[in-house]
Amino acid sequence: MLNNKTILVTGGTGSFGHHFVEYVFAHYNPKKLIIYSRDEFKQYHMANRYKEYEDALRFFIGDVRDAARLRRAMKGVDYVIHAAALKQVPACEYNPNEAIKTNIMGAVNVIEAALDEEVDKVVALSTDKAVSPINLYGGTKFVSDKLFCAANAYGGANGTTFSVVRYGNVAGSRGSVIPFFQSIIDRGESVLPITDFNMTRFWISLEQGVELVVQALENSRGGETYISKIPSFRITDLAKAMKEDCELKEVGIREGEKLHEVMITREDSVRTYEYEKNYIIYPHYDWWSKTFIIPGGKLVEPGFEYNSGTNKVFLTVEELREKLKTDLDIH
Repeated sequence: MLNNKTILVTGGTGSFGHHFVEYVFAHYNPKKLIIYSRDEFKQYHMANRYKEYEDALRFFIGDVRDAARLRRAMKGVDYVIHAAALKQVPACEYNPNEAIKTNIMGAVNVIEAALDEEVDKVVALSTDKAVSPINLYGGTKFVSDKLFCAANAYGGANGTTFSVVRYGNVAGSRGSVIPFFQSIIDRGESVLPITDFNMTRFWISLEQGVELVVQALENSRGGETYISKIPSFRITDLAKAMKEDCELKEVGIREGEKLHEVMITREDSVRTYEYEKNYIIYPHYDWWSKTFIIPGGKLVEPGFEYNSGTNKVFLTVEELREKLKTDLDIH
């Protein structure tokens, strides 16, 4: 599906962008893959890392806050993956205006540029923190998700389609708990801080995240929110998997942090369909047709909630240890 296509990834020098590059060139033969980001140093290192793809891999310095630059970058582009965002919860709390400019106004700029340049499909990356948000980062991503879903009303019957892919902290990504624990272990320390002994999270690998985006590109008709069916784990079990003889110290939950992740709320259950490997929340707009529902799914039970604390599948310490080896090469 991505063969001979031109794809642009905003914020493409992050963990997702790196894995997306590897995945796309391993499975497809794109005409061009454009990395759009504002950090020339990261682009320099990325270009050196992927020299074998230099015939099709392009780098474009730009900020999603710059509408004119986005329009220029999107000329001739078929697909856009919107991964750019200010993601660190404390930084967003301390710099709310900057979070709004990037995460909300940046989303508006991406949408308008895609419409103006007649991009075929746009997939925006979201987060569990956008569900019933309790911090500014989650609030800005909640608004961003709404903007992308509603943007389909402007695309017309054969115009640009917009969809959203939602997942939590990707295992091993920057800012996630795994590299935090690993840095403590690498320093030779034996005490791992746990915010709350009851805390749970979902486990999703970068590979699964990229595959869900590709699925959205293949199947979306506009306005859908895609969520992977993935296992949960207890933070205490993750700590034991990373260092068997570690001491756990409960330090208290941080401001803006949830005890459990929620990907689908009870209120969304009336529009959520379950498939073999994922859920899809379908939009509820006057312009949207039920004929767009992908066959093979089943409407979830009323009141269903996809919560990491009540998930049906939990990883054991041994399973976590194995996933650390296979997904992240951590031994």
